[in-house]
Amino acid sequence: MGLFSSLNREQKQAIGLLQVGTFLEYFDLMLYVHMAVLLNELFFPKTDPHTASLLTAFALCSSLAFRPIGALVFGWIGDHIGRKPTIIITTAMMAISCLVMANLPTYAQIGITAAWVVTLCRILQGMSSMGEVIGAEIYLTESIKTPARFPAVLSVHVADQLGSLSALGVAFFVLSFNMNWRLAFWAGAVIAIVGVFARTRLRETPVFLEMKRKELRKGIEDLNLELDPVRGAEVNASWKERLNYKTLMSYFFISCGTPFRWYLGFFHFIPILKENFGYSSEDIITHNFLLASVSFILSIVLMYMSYRIHPLKIQKIRTRLALLVILLLPFLIMFVKSPVQLFLIQSLILVFALEEAPSTPIFWFHFPVYCRFRCATLLFSIARAAMYIITSFGLIYLVAYLGCFGIWVIALPIAIAFLYGISHFEELEHELDLLHKRIRGDT
Repeated sequence: MGLFSSLNREQKQAIGLLQVGTFLEYFDLMLYVHMAVLLNELFFPKTDPHTASLLTAFALCSSLAFRPIGALVFGWIGDHIGRKPTIIITTAMMAISCLVMANLPTYAQIGITAAWVVTLCRILQGMSSMGEVIGAEIYLTESIKTPARFPAVLSVHVADQLGSLSALGVAFFVLSFNMNWRLAFWAGAVIAIVGVFARTRLRETPVFLEMKRKELRKGIEDLNLELDPVRGAEVNASWKERLNYKTLMSYFFISCGTPFRWYLGFFHFIPILKENFGYSSEDIITHNFLLASVSFILSIVLMYMSYRIHPLKIQKIRTRLALLVILLLPFLIMFVKSPVQLFLIQSLILVFALEEAPSTPIFWFHFPVYCRFRCATLLFSIARAAMYIITSFGLIYLVAYLGCFGIWVIALPIAIAFLYGISHFEELEHELDLLHKRIRGDT
């Protein structure tokens, strides 16, 4: 029996449409990162090094720095107007960014305007990524029942891994064979435009529609119970779940793991590859392409496993192995003698990692429906922005002063907080199971 054989045609179509949008999102986000050496020379001034460095840093960081703003904007839209409109709007924003990037004149043609337009495009991409990726996964979380819900949501994760992998492949070909880099952004724009029109066929999630019906009933009840505060309080309590701040904190801790995994797995060891093994830019892109392939294959394995094994069980085993890798990591690095050995260490970091997958739909299911989109996007974006900054800058100085053991200073607190978050959601799932048994009359 296949992963999605129990789903109807509409649900399968929704999965396909959302996968395309997520693929595009990560393709465009990562394409600029991996082609920064080329694109920065085209769009930023060469005669003003200080301005160039400032604008380059701003362009590279803007997609992260403006994510919390995007989370606030699209979180509000997602919780008040709907999941479907949010996905359509963010896909349209990505299409506009791609079109502009594909046709934007270089700095040599229009001067400093090129640099500012590129930066604006990165800001739009960063803001739209919150509504696009989180929106797609929440949409499937609310539209599909377990056990198919877990692989359905993870299929979006597979799409973002494929987008990152494709971006690396394009970057390699452009740098190696002097291809026209604009072709990649034109292709992304076409896919995005098609995706905008295709996603208009999506229906709103039943969970969101039910919440809106409850809001309407509450409004009608309030009109009839203005002079009955006791009954009014009961009505107010009936349509809104309580916001559990311990649950929010636990999800924030869990969200801090992925930035550490991503930076340590792909970027921290680049200086070693350059200085110790003489790697060129093309060699590093090839190296990272192979690492992205490992991550992509892992996401497929997790997708299939989540259908048969409860995601939190997978998560718990993977987290314990990740902690073991963290403890051994400084010793492993000290004995690296070849790029192959370093590749194997990086692969261990990516496979046995502290990240949300495959339990993401479980985490979000425990957020109240009326603020689920806002909670997910805001916590996700803040955790990502903060941890990318702490990890990227922190590891540079910690490793300089403490050697390889400096990794522990950041990794161990993240691991402890991550384990705390997982244990909290295990308790919530246990309480939910007991509730279901009482409803069925099993106990």
